Amino acid sequence: MPTQATLADEFGVERGTVRQALRILAAEQLLANVSKGSPATVAPYAGRVQDGPEARPQSTTVSLAPRISAAFAAPEVTIDALCLTSGSLTLAMGEPLREIHAGRIKPARVDVRVLLPSRTIELAFPTPVADGDGDSDRLHGRWLTQRNAQAQVLQHNLLALRATHGIDVHVTFRALPFTPPVKLYLLNGAEALFAFYTLRRGGEEIDHEYLETYDTEGTRSTLFPFGRGTGLRDETFVDQARQWFDALWGTISSDLEFRD
Repeated sequence: MPTQATLADEFGVERGTVRQALRILAAEQLLANVSKGSPATVAPYAGRVQDGPEARPQSTTVSLAPRISAAFAAPEVTIDALCLTSGSLTLAMGEPLREIHAGRIKPARVDVRVLLPSRTIELAFPTPVADGDGDSDRLHGRWLTQRNAQAQVLQHNLLALRATHGIDVHVTFRALPFTPPVKLYLLNGAEALFAFYTLRRGGEEIDHEYLETYDTEGTRSTLFPFGRGTGLRDETFVDQARQWFDALWGTISSDLEFRD
């Protein structure tokens, strides 16, 4: 992995945010050797998520990437996502992108649609525990910087496949007028992955000041899979989730602006 300083500079975030992200990935056994003095290393791949009625749902960090990779095995890939930021999706795209660059897979078309909160709304979370002078503005600015950086990295990495591999790629973002209490991923119209954003009290350093916050660790949210061919309940959930996403996309969402 790059150094913490390199990651902070690349994504335009504070060093403390990078350290927190690395600790989360280490807790999920995706990174090893996470320490202050040396760059982290990628942990050995743990294998695919196990499906079936007895399979235990896992965190977004563990289960999203292999499911995204499986979706990229199709000749035409469609991915719809509704989330607070696109950080988890951006990370999960790493494996299929590596497979494409290695020549092991090559879909003909990739369509990605992402719904994110608008930059103009007052977020329900993250929010300061006690709103001091300018704390909400500083926290909102930190979130907006992350939202923009992660979305632009996702967009850049996918659109680059046009030039490098001749894949017909389309990436579109829309802005929501509310803070989503859940995250949702729809893969190839056949699978829906759903998770709750559970709030926790914590704190972080923003502009060299410690701020107590109510926030969610989206990467650690438990992701519940629903798929076609696994029963009427799951198929109904996939259909309803797709209809909900399409309704939000086509009605109250607006063009998303990448600016602070």
